[in-house]
Amino acid sequence: MNSLIRRLLGQPDTDPLSYEQARELARHQDPDVRRELAERTDIVPEILYYLAEDPDPRVRRAIIANTATPPLAHLLLAHDDDEDVRCDLAAKIARLAPQLSEHEQGRVQAAILEVLDNLARDQIPRVRQILSEALKDVADAPPDVIRQLARDVEVAVAAPVLEFSPVLTDEDLLEIIASSPISAKLSAISRRRLVTPMVADAIAGTADGDAIAVLLANGSAQIREETLDRLIEAAPRHPSWHEPLVRRPTLGGDAAVRLARFVADNLILVLQQREDLPPDAAREVARVVHRRLGEPPKGDGRGARTAPPDLKVTATDWHRPTRQALERASFMASRGLLTEKVVEDALFAADEEFVTAALAVLGKVPPEVVSAAILSSSPQGIVAVAWKAGLSAQCAVHLQAQLGRVAPSVILRPTRSAGYALKPDEMEWQIDLFRKAVSEHLGRAGG
Repeated sequence: MNSLIRRLLGQPDTDPLSYEQARELARHQDPDVRRELAERTDIVPEILYYLAEDPDPRVRRAIIANTATPPLAHLLLAHDDDEDVRCDLAAKIARLAPQLSEHEQGRVQAAILEVLDNLARDQIPRVRQILSEALKDVADAPPDVIRQLARDVEVAVAAPVLEFSPVLTDEDLLEIIASSPISAKLSAISRRRLVTPMVADAIAGTADGDAIAVLLANGSAQIREETLDRLIEAAPRHPSWHEPLVRRPTLGGDAAVRLARFVADNLILVLQQREDLPPDAAREVARVVHRRLGEPPKGDGRGARTAPPDLKVTATDWHRPTRQALERASFMASRGLLTEKVVEDALFAADEEFVTAALAVLGKVPPEVVSAAILSSSPQGIVAVAWKAGLSAQCAVHLQAQLGRVAPSVILRPTRSAGYALKPDEMEWQIDLFRKAVSEHLGRAGG
């Protein structure tokens, strides 16, 4: 389709316009003609500057989009009465500033900086917000403009640069934290890719619960151990801190034990499953967990049973695990939380009631049958129960040694391929054997 200018002049669009032609078209009464002229890059800067004051905002927006527009025209448009014009200008200038060549910077840098400064102080928040979004991750953005945006009273303007701008220094951030303790701004700073210990201390010192929760959830935030200790001390009053505290990338053993005393049950499980805790801390976390749930660990703390390991177990020693242990194991299993690691942790904490309940629930075996296999110290019976529960052959070794008190010389160990030493039908037979023994005993007791 022929353009308006081509039809008016009767020449191809590719032919350059003379100065006189461009001047006449710039005064044409049809704004569509002037807008089309404003889109051309082959006319002298004087004409483009003239069109920057065109009464039609569509023409002025075309001037902004034109790559040939002179810097002084941008400065003029920074004071335009139309909000959309200034929004377009903010987006363009923010893209243009970091792309200037060294030669261009020497020529137009002052004008560009003045335009950016004017836009950063624009009375319309949307203009400032567009500028902030465009400059937020520009490494060589003008520092004064970034600081102006970071201190903006509108959170939508300040937040992008507070969260992302590499131009802001720790000193800038500390000053903003001290002078503008607005929660949303503090949270934006807390989300930065790298929060230094000084800035983290300042955020923690604000007592802003939401911002501190964001800080704790930021895995790259460098939080001093002393600061984390203070936050843990205050954490019982701030439930929103619990999960990010429990999931911190590095968590000291003492901190984990303290958290285990007050976080919710589902977060206790997260603590129990952490593999980076020192052994002593992992054991103490497990003990705290079981004490909280009203199930004190069994034994003397070292896993030793009070009865001699070679004691002959009679039918009257067969029993069900406590109701609390069975309910907890069932609850965890229903949510897919009753994992092998959870069983191993409970075994490590000498919580025999829970381990027995877990084996029963996972294997869908009556708890009395599991108890009978364990109390008989039968390697075959314990291995069968572990297999039925879907646990590994290596876990079965731990169950034999720590729960069944099986002598090391007779423990059934995994095959070279880490499988079970017994065949599936042999293990089913073992479970049936204990099932019948328990049934007979219960029958006699009932009679």
